[in-house]
Amino acid sequence: MNISAIRKDYSIKSLDISDVKLDPIAQFNAWFDEAINAEVLEVNAMTVSTLGLDGTPNARILLLKGIDTGFVFFTNYKSEKGQELEMNKTAALTFFWPELERQVRVRGKVEKVFEEESDAYFFSRPTGSQIGAWVSPQSQKIASRDYLSIKQIAVEKEFAEKDMVRPPHWGGYRLMASTIEFWQGRPSRLHDRIRYELQGDSWVIARLAP
Repeated sequence: MNISAIRKDYSIKSLDISDVKLDPIAQFNAWFDEAINAEVLEVNAMTVSTLGLDGTPNARILLLKGIDTGFVFFTNYKSEKGQELEMNKTAALTFFWPELERQVRVRGKVEKVFEEESDAYFFSRPTGSQIGAWVSPQSQKIASRDYLSIKQIAVEKEFAEKDMVRPPHWGGYRLMASTIEFWQGRPSRLHDRIRYELQGDSWVIARLAP
């Protein structure tokens, strides 16, 4: 296969500064609603990029679980990403919705959500996912799959005898954006890129060259 020959021309939509909302969160919500209506697969999937403990970039796919003043996601605080965010409280998010030929890039500071928010989401999850949060020592090396199976049985037995509680090592983060870029695919690789940059308390909007 000639990988360099794989290409797709984009032509579904366009994007202009005159068309976007003044607030990037409102603009994101508008695009997100369109993505839902377009039945985008895993519409809330996003790449979360952090700075590794060795100074190199590190990225993985997570699911967006809330959008208010920032972008909310949940994970194991002791995981690789959790340790990285403890060391360097900045991150980047990337959303790609190919059905609409759109991409959104977000950068900013990350803070833990209030424990009440973590509790509320944790207890909204299926029981199996709640148990999984207790079972997995996320990102740590384990000897085999049997380790997880044995621990799962033990955790299920423990919480069959008492009420479920949220693991203290599991909870949410909120990324407070400092820049948000909206990318719309266009023909001949002359894509539309509109970037919002937070300056003081105001958002400055600019068009970027593709």
